[in-house]
Amino acid sequence: MTRTRRRLPARPVAALAAAAGVLGLVVATPPGEASPRTAPVAAAAENTTTVFYWTKTKNWTLHNLHYAPDGGSWTTVPGVAMEAACTDWVKKTVTLGTATGLQATFNNGSGTWDNNGGKNYALGTGSITVKDGVVAHSDPCAGTEPTPTPTPTPTPTPTDSARATVYYSGEALGWSTVNVHYQPAGGAWTTVPGVGMQAACTGWWKREVDLGSAASLKAAFNNGNGTWDNNRGSDYTIGTGVSTVRNNVVTANASDPCAAAVPDTQAPSAPTRVTAAADGVSVLLTWDPATDDRGVTKYQVTRSGGSGGTVVTDVGSTVFSDTGLAERTAYSYTVKAVDAAGNVSPASAAAAATTGDKPQTPSAGKPLGTDPRKDPIYFVLTARFNDGDASNNRGGGQHTKSGNAANEDPMFRGDFKGLIQKLDYVKGLGFSAIWVTPVVLNRSDYDYHGYHGYDFYKVDPRLESAGASYQDLIDAAHAKGMKIYQDVVYNHSSRWGAKGLFTPTVYGVRDSQWSWYYDEKQPGFEYDGLTVDAKSGKSYYNGDLWSTAEPTGNTCVNWGKPTGGKSAEGYTVYNCQWPSPTSGMFPKALFHQCWIGNWEGEDSRSCWLHEDLADLNTESPAVQNHLIGAYNKYIDMGVDGFRVDTAVHIPRTTWNRRFLPAIQERVTQRHGAEAAKNFFVFGEVAAFVNDKWNRGSVNHSAQFYTWKERKEYDADDTKAALEMYDYEQQQGTGSQPTSTNAFLNGNTYHAPDHSRFSGMNVIDMRMHMNFGDAYNAFSNGKDSDDSYNDATYNVVYVDSHDYGPNKSSERYTGGTDAWAENMSLMWTFRGIPTLYYGSEIEFQKGKKIDCGPSCPLATTGRAYFGDHVAGSVTTSDFSQVSSASGAVATTLQQPLAQHVQRLNQIRRAIPALQMGQYSTEGIQGGMAFKRRYTSGSTDSFALVTISGGATYTGIPNGTYTDAVTGDVRTVSNGTLSVGAPGKGNLRVYVLNGTGRIGAPGPYLK
Repeated sequence: MTRTRRRLPARPVAALAAAAGVLGLVVATPPGEASPRTAPVAAAAENTTTVFYWTKTKNWTLHNLHYAPDGGSWTTVPGVAMEAACTDWVKKTVTLGTATGLQATFNNGSGTWDNNGGKNYALGTGSITVKDGVVAHSDPCAGTEPTPTPTPTPTPTPTDSARATVYYSGEALGWSTVNVHYQPAGGAWTTVPGVGMQAACTGWWKREVDLGSAASLKAAFNNGNGTWDNNRGSDYTIGTGVSTVRNNVVTANASDPCAAAVPDTQAPSAPTRVTAAADGVSVLLTWDPATDDRGVTKYQVTRSGGSGGTVVTDVGSTVFSDTGLAERTAYSYTVKAVDAAGNVSPASAAAAATTGDKPQTPSAGKPLGTDPRKDPIYFVLTARFNDGDASNNRGGGQHTKSGNAANEDPMFRGDFKGLIQKLDYVKGLGFSAIWVTPVVLNRSDYDYHGYHGYDFYKVDPRLESAGASYQDLIDAAHAKGMKIYQDVVYNHSSRWGAKGLFTPTVYGVRDSQWSWYYDEKQPGFEYDGLTVDAKSGKSYYNGDLWSTAEPTGNTCVNWGKPTGGKSAEGYTVYNCQWPSPTSGMFPKALFHQCWIGNWEGEDSRSCWLHEDLADLNTESPAVQNHLIGAYNKYIDMGVDGFRVDTAVHIPRTTWNRRFLPAIQERVTQRHGAEAAKNFFVFGEVAAFVNDKWNRGSVNHSAQFYTWKERKEYDADDTKAALEMYDYEQQQGTGSQPTSTNAFLNGNTYHAPDHSRFSGMNVIDMRMHMNFGDAYNAFSNGKDSDDSYNDATYNVVYVDSHDYGPNKSSERYTGGTDAWAENMSLMWTFRGIPTLYYGSEIEFQKGKKIDCGPSCPLATTGRAYFGDHVAGSVTTSDFSQVSSASGAVATTLQQPLAQHVQRLNQIRRAIPALQMGQYSTEGIQGGMAFKRRYTSGSTDSFALVTISGGATYTGIPNGTYTDAVTGDVRTVSNGTLSVGAPGKGNLRVYVLNGTGRIGAPGPYLK
């Protein structure tokens, strides 16, 4: 079984003296004595083991223990019968003689076995529990066995024993067994590991402790396998009566946490402000949250109208998108709130909507639903990749100032039609997933990249064309076996807020100075980024955003008064003329109110990053529901995953409580459990340093976001965020959870343990920052991998639309050989290889990646790429180009393009390189490792070395074939030596491999 390693507390204070045994159990030494004491010589006593087995594991009627003392013989099948011990437990005491342990299995006497997945259970001496495959040292039934009928008890006197009833909550720790190790005041400590606690109710264990004449006790708790909670080294002080211990807090004279709760009979209030808006044959329903004394758990939406009769749907948020309705039909909706006890509120007031005509677009798609580690990713800025429709090109307000006009290069140039036209190019390179920049309607002076979201419910029309909608792109990619990963933003909107949530009104006067900027209001005209306002001639019309008169409910300070400053042009500047977090222009309930000061501080989750990025208050239910409702739309369309922008600027508690569960819920609801399992969410947790932990801040490190919370926090999300931040910072880097999910056990693949996975994977920022040299990236990757939940899911790239290695602001310029070496590492080491568009030809190498509107896009790393893929290309399979002509044919002949083609061929053919765990044990060499993946009938084992030679020892004997050259080696002594293949080249020796994969190329030969 894979266990999550935890930092072992030094000891329960004043009680523990030394550690012993492979499980790290701690041995008690009585106070005031030397350790250990010298005992008189006596005859050797026979060892015994009392084995307790949890009956709920299998729900058998009978339980047998089949065992063999270490060095001895097995009992005759089916073994010896176990006897009832206490509720949900059976037991058997076994005499071992001089043996110090036993091998054991369990069965029901009728041929059904629990043999620990074929490995048997290895048990020691003393009291041992076996519960759901977990072995621990404990007596779960201590003090619960029936006793003889007692003699009459004399009347209590002041000298009678005091008692303490201790309840312990260890649910956040994931323990299956709990012991309490204690010392009555003035008395002796129990023998380690203490006495077993009984399961009392969900999440709680209980133990009655006889204190004698003492009035209190010292206590520490453990899981029977060496993992302790000793109150961070201080032990717990617990008095008489009933006490609870939860999250390091002792509550004296507590109410029984397992007592029957007072029934909840109070229904929630009826939801209010229910609105329904039709869009084609869909209706979007929103409402304000209902209130309840114990909390609302869901809502029931009732629809009436149409031919389908009355339909009731359960909804987890305050947004519901009802799709696939009849055309030109009136529908009515009411909403009820439901609490955890099942109490239902009165129905809300009805909201009505009438559908229109069915859009001429395909029906919603379905994700491909396969393991995301199989799919290398090609990353495109959609607006800069390839132009399929010039009619949707737009330059925006910075078109001339940026220099783009002089190059006839509008910022919005590429589109979905252009990407659809070049899917065969991407597939010909061997990529089976495409990461596209955000698709939602943007609004700012320079918004082609997609990160200035304005209407999260609308696809930006500047990307769509007739016959080439976003749905068309998704469907076209799926038809070719390719996935679409959509870049999404939860952290911020544009400076103009989020349509449907809040849009600020700014002060603006159309005087002689400002009439060029403030467009005349046009009643009925609605901004969509594409449509040109006939009056102003602008697609970036802003007449809806400003007002000279102070708007109703204005909260901006000193509305319209001159600031005393001047613009760059020398014009008078007024208060409330420009969106800002500190002006009071944005409501606190929906947007944060400060500028970020410390990128590794708590304020990084609660302040604005930039004036064009209005920081959403993601702890607000209204904001959460707005975003969940929006992204549900794209899940319904069939996208295969989300790349999450600025994930680090939202607290992990909010991700784990709200957004990640909502994604899983919607994918499961629409596409099924298997699709939800493989819906790939990977976050940008930007850390631009080489540290394993980002400047020592766990809350700002990528691996931190791959884990569930390990304790409960306040029900209020804002308070919980602060509590979690403080708690985890205090725990520090040395006390974070660890995992072996990425690592082989010797040469053996083991089933990964994802029980504590948050639902979010991450971009491997540490490898990214170190890709100035492939060996550095490799070394830093290995060093970090135990701190991710599962590093085999890390997204790995050299450079991106933001930075190159070592926080370089230029596109990677290390040279073609270095690029080939980086690619060889990314495509064979753990993680998912990702290539930023154009890197296959070293596109724009050494150029500034982004300089905003201060320079033309053509001179940056975000230049237009379409000229390099002009012409025609058809593909018969991944990495297999059937024909190509024009510029795209030349592009496909470039050395790195050929290199990545073959790397994708090799990786696609060898499961170990896609999903395998890895190890460097027994290997001499630079970038050399072994990988294995085992599942069902698949067992894939590969030895990899990049650029340099390597020697592998302790490997399985057999026949190995190099996937690069076809060279065959027979291993009979567990050793294989490989010569250096040369810079950028590699060797992949596959056990029982089928031969060379692909044809020799410029580097792989």
